[in-house]
Amino acid sequence: MRMAIGQADAVKGTTYPNPPVGAVILDRDGEVAGVGGTQPAGEAHAEVVALRRAGTRAAGGTAVVTLEPCNHQGRTGPCVDALLDAGVAAVVFAVSDPNPVAAGGAQRLTDAGVTVSSGVLADDVSGGPLREWLHRQRTGRPHVTWKFGASIDGRSAAADGTSQWITGAAARADVHRHRAVADAIVVGTGTVLSDDPTLTARLTDGTLAARQPLRVVVGEREISSESNILNDESRTMVIRTHDPLEVLQALSDRTDVILEGGPTLAGAFVRAGLVDRILAYLAPTLLGGPITAIDDVGVPTISQARRWRFDGVATVGADVRLSLVPN
Repeated sequence: MRMAIGQADAVKGTTYPNPPVGAVILDRDGEVAGVGGTQPAGEAHAEVVALRRAGTRAAGGTAVVTLEPCNHQGRTGPCVDALLDAGVAAVVFAVSDPNPVAAGGAQRLTDAGVTVSSGVLADDVSGGPLREWLHRQRTGRPHVTWKFGASIDGRSAAADGTSQWITGAAARADVHRHRAVADAIVVGTGTVLSDDPTLTARLTDGTLAARQPLRVVVGEREISSESNILNDESRTMVIRTHDPLEVLQALSDRTDVILEGGPTLAGAFVRAGLVDRILAYLAPTLLGGPITAIDDVGVPTISQARRWRFDGVATVGADVRLSLVPN
């Protein structure tokens, strides 16, 4: 299953609107015969890719998949059909498919005499490659990650407004990896006017990543037509509103949205209850001063504090990356 999760991670960001799924086919002796990840929309799903690579060795073997095999005809055929046609004897998956249109694969496999097991490393999958897609299935709206870099005392810039760079090169490279698999990056007009960011995903050598997210500018102030965010390195959407819900409605066809704006925009999304994950990069640096990572979040007293819990802590170069979800 960990190998299947690796396949899912490898294709994340390329499969929309399908979920990023990984699959491994074991032969009768339990040896790896084929691996695969879901291809871009309209192409083969993970199980089919892995089965093609396994060939005749799949017969009597086991399919290990991060998501319950689909049981419906879309732009491609049901993965259940492919597994049955290949003659697999067992299927192991991590997470049940919450989409009622595609669900039912496990029951159909069982009815056909295939041994089915579920829930293997389910937390790793639901909190990993399928995090955003599962959220969209549950809520009907994009998953929003608020990403920010700050000093250890929570400052996003020095008192004079300078902020490049608080975090180190390793943390910045990690941010670009997240951008490269996201559907959209959102900032406010204030960030565009003060920082003139490009908001592209870049490789460690500075060249553009193969896939670029949609760049989204939120707010009512005009921005210059010469702004970097309007260059031809990616597409850009300008949304004339301060309402976070209207922003997400405009992005309703997206799954994975990263919020990279300044403290005003971050505060608005948190107050609206529309931040699903916080990804904080903290540098071992003290800045002090008035420029914090987030403005008012609607907490007048400590008893009303917005509580979050950690679901990941890692060192990235000299910095610390914290992943938090609502408590």
